[in-house]
Amino acid sequence: MALEWARSRVFDSDVGAVLASSVREAGALRVSSVTTKEDRKGRPHGLNTVELLKVASSALNIGPAQAMAVAERLYTSGYLSYPRTESSAYPPNFDIQGTLSSQVRHPIWGEYAGSLLQQGVSRPKGGVDVGDHPPITPVRAATAEELGGGDAWLIYEFVARHFLASISGDCVLQKTKAVMVAGGETFTATGSVVLRPGFTAIMPWKASQAAPLPPLKEGEVLQIKSVELTPGKTSPPEYLTESELIELMEKNGIGTDASIPTHINNICERNYVQVQSGRRVVPTELGITLIKGYQLIDPELCRPQVRSHVEKQINLIAAGSAEKGAVVAHTIEQFKAKFMFFVGHVTRMDALFEASFSPLASSGKPISKCGKCRRYIKYISARPQRLYCPTCEDVYSLPQGGSLKQYKGLECPLDGFELLLFSLTGADGKTYPLCPFCYNYPPFEGVVKAAEGSTKLGMPCTSCLHPTCKHSPAQQGVLACPECSVGMLVLDPVAAPKWRLDCSRCSFLIYLPKDLHSAKVSKERCQECSSKLLDIEWLKGKSPLPGGVTSFCGCLSCDELLTGLCEVKHGKTFVKRGGGGRGRGRGRGRRGRGRGRGRARDKNFDPRMSFRDF
Repeated sequence: MALEWARSRVFDSDVGAVLASSVREAGALRVSSVTTKEDRKGRPHGLNTVELLKVASSALNIGPAQAMAVAERLYTSGYLSYPRTESSAYPPNFDIQGTLSSQVRHPIWGEYAGSLLQQGVSRPKGGVDVGDHPPITPVRAATAEELGGGDAWLIYEFVARHFLASISGDCVLQKTKAVMVAGGETFTATGSVVLRPGFTAIMPWKASQAAPLPPLKEGEVLQIKSVELTPGKTSPPEYLTESELIELMEKNGIGTDASIPTHINNICERNYVQVQSGRRVVPTELGITLIKGYQLIDPELCRPQVRSHVEKQINLIAAGSAEKGAVVAHTIEQFKAKFMFFVGHVTRMDALFEASFSPLASSGKPISKCGKCRRYIKYISARPQRLYCPTCEDVYSLPQGGSLKQYKGLECPLDGFELLLFSLTGADGKTYPLCPFCYNYPPFEGVVKAAEGSTKLGMPCTSCLHPTCKHSPAQQGVLACPECSVGMLVLDPVAAPKWRLDCSRCSFLIYLPKDLHSAKVSKERCQECSSKLLDIEWLKGKSPLPGGVTSFCGCLSCDELLTGLCEVKHGKTFVKRGGGGRGRGRGRGRRGRGRGRGRARDKNFDPRMSFRDF
């Protein structure tokens, strides 16, 4: 029989020893009172999104973002009702009878659902109906085999059991409390007996865990077998669990039922926190330093009242109490003032980060996903700039002297690393995508590394030999570079509106005609020089072609019309090839399609001179 000391604890060991000694000397406990009363454990309200996310994290070990994704998939498959709702009360027109009937033939809880139908369902009371969507309920019966098991079955089973529990009766208990005295100290013992299980029959984890007390009478004396004084110490509160974080976000108005999973997923992906054992949300050094930086500059930015204020303003718009334009203008003005103040004092943040992230493992900012662990790689901008994966503990070299950013979330088809876009400084600086792993460990034998002979070694996508990757020269290359003879002129993927071709090896580049709407590398090749053709399209009214033709397909080497509109930088020669020839082009104007061809050339014509006017 477990006893609870009335003092709970004392903070003086000598006092504790004296009290324990007096109880030990008494040798027996006298029962001073025994009380019994009936207690009720209320059935749950209807299930809303926040409650689903809390239970999924704490009981099912499913993160909020994953739980929301699974629930939405079950909704679109017709197994659950709409999973994004703040309501926990069933509206008057909700068909409880029909929803319950759909579960009668379920192999696990069908018998329980049938008994509820026979008893007659009383409409649940309590909860909140915010008028958006009814609580989450099952739409049709499904088994683990039908749903494929896993997270889908866990989510569905909980939703179904919660619905049945919400329309069941309360759990009725008989609680007994006995008060005992020994050596002047008071102790209590409690126990309970289930009279009617109610909703706990379908949600057994909600049942009372207290064991019943043995029969006791007032004045009865119980012998003490032993008395122990256990030392202990206070400890700091543990890290928040995901479930506790969701509850606090709802309480403080941070996000909505639809955005809470996204917020938690964002701070995990950005490496501000990590979800560790027990699904506890542990802040990283990056996250802690970021908050410290905010507190140094503008403490309001890291307080929940700021986000809560924005949510309240949005609710005023939804309720018709405020105009959208006025709220947006006011909010933008407030945050603009905060932004300008923050920028003016950002050096405080820089100094804090520089002092906090001296080790390699703790430095850098997340920029792209690693193809090995699927976690974010950190970009360390301090020279020499490089990438570091804290999970794999791998360092990847980068080209120097430029800037780096994500490239549309695209992945390398060889190793799954997310591609990055490297840009050299200056108006004519080259820009090219690269895979961190391929750049450091070229997967092809005999690959000529970029800028060989210098410290900027590596294989960017512009030197890759992969035949199907849309970033490799096989797809984006046009023709061999006339300057270095070993490189390939490749279409710059982000040069718009100043479209151009860059050599994959040297500094040679060609600017395509001005005022282009788009430029693409055609799958067709020139019949004379085997170079790939270019498909270009001018903006309406900007075409220099006869008749206002806006589209043109031609060879950059052979077509004089196209070459005459281009501009060469950092190059003296272009293409060396023998013999005469002609280019071809096609285009369409507003009234129809046109076709242009290069003029006939003299057999002694030097093709290098086609760029004399550049």
